[in-house]
Amino acid sequence: MLVPVQTLAQEEGEQVGRHEGADSTVLMVPYRELVMQRLDALVDDSLMERAQLGLMVWDLTDDTLLYALNHRQLMRTASTMKLLTAITALDYLGPTYKYKTSLYYRGQISNGQLTGDLICRGGMDPMFDRKDMQAFAQAVKDKGIKSIRGRIIMDSSMKDGEKWGEGWCWDDDNPTLSPLLINGKADFSTQFMIELRGARVSTGGVSVASGSLPNDAKLICQRSHPIGDVLKQMMKESDNLYAESTYYQIAASSGGRPATAKDAQKLEENLLVRIGLDPSRYRLADGSGLSLYNYLTAEAQVRLLRYAWFRDEIYHQLLPTLPIAGEDGTLKKRMTDTAAQGNVQAKTGSVTGVSALTGYLTAPNGHRLAFSIINQGVRRMAEGRDFQDRLCEALCQP
Repeated sequence: MLVPVQTLAQEEGEQVGRHEGADSTVLMVPYRELVMQRLDALVDDSLMERAQLGLMVWDLTDDTLLYALNHRQLMRTASTMKLLTAITALDYLGPTYKYKTSLYYRGQISNGQLTGDLICRGGMDPMFDRKDMQAFAQAVKDKGIKSIRGRIIMDSSMKDGEKWGEGWCWDDDNPTLSPLLINGKADFSTQFMIELRGARVSTGGVSVASGSLPNDAKLICQRSHPIGDVLKQMMKESDNLYAESTYYQIAASSGGRPATAKDAQKLEENLLVRIGLDPSRYRLADGSGLSLYNYLTAEAQVRLLRYAWFRDEIYHQLLPTLPIAGEDGTLKKRMTDTAAQGNVQAKTGSVTGVSALTGYLTAPNGHRLAFSIINQGVRRMAEGRDFQDRLCEALCQP
């Protein structure tokens, strides 16, 4: 079956398979024919005898389908799930959004003593580090507080109390799902006390308690980090904590407290509807792709990339976060010394049995392409990565 030049609307509802012959009624450009021949040969790999493949390549410049195979079969996405998280975040939160952690006080300050409470309000900022904590302690000192007669309240009401994502494996290196983080860990109160003492603020007799921000509390200090910096670490290094933090920023944007995974999923489902898909066909579980319950298709991922491509405010924020073949991130050692090096910008993904690669590249004819490759049922990750690299090289070669 020959894959014709067609619009996205025409492609909807049709099953597109491998190129098996010529059709004189359809005009194909040479590059298109060459790519189809190359990809036909690639999918004849013996790997496909024992593993599943979901594949879709879309010409963004012409807005036409270039190649597809099993593109509507549900598959586990692994860390390519982070693309849905990132695009949803940029769509709902915007490119200027910031992750915030705030310090408040309530009570009276007299003769250097705060009779009242300090309140640390968490915003699940994965970039909050010791320098930020030192700024908190310094802000307390600059307020004229030398001692505290009261409590330090930890406000973690931004999200629910779930410590694990749905479908996570107990033996994975799972991130800490706490709104109050320092250096990616949930020992915020301990480190705050240490820095207060370092700033010569007496904490003798101070107790630490959980609670919510009182209405009469006053802001002392707020530390924040921009979404662009968070997404860069999340995508380049496939950082699961940064992804889950972003997932809960999405959830919190709906206005509910505490935010839940279901809140984020509803907004992701709304986005899937806007790109022309039925969310009931998919399974969304987390923001990082750690969950074994996530199920998407190659088509869904390509449509997300297409959605971003046609929206400059999303695309120009998303593209710099993606690993570059042969240069950085999780693609630093892949596709080196090939036509794909420096060209392919894509998100990698791997969990047991699944290897995936989804992203963008520029074809030799100057057209921008979006692609999604999902290898499911692979015993060795190297097999999937090798297939994906060869496929990308085939797309990049003249």
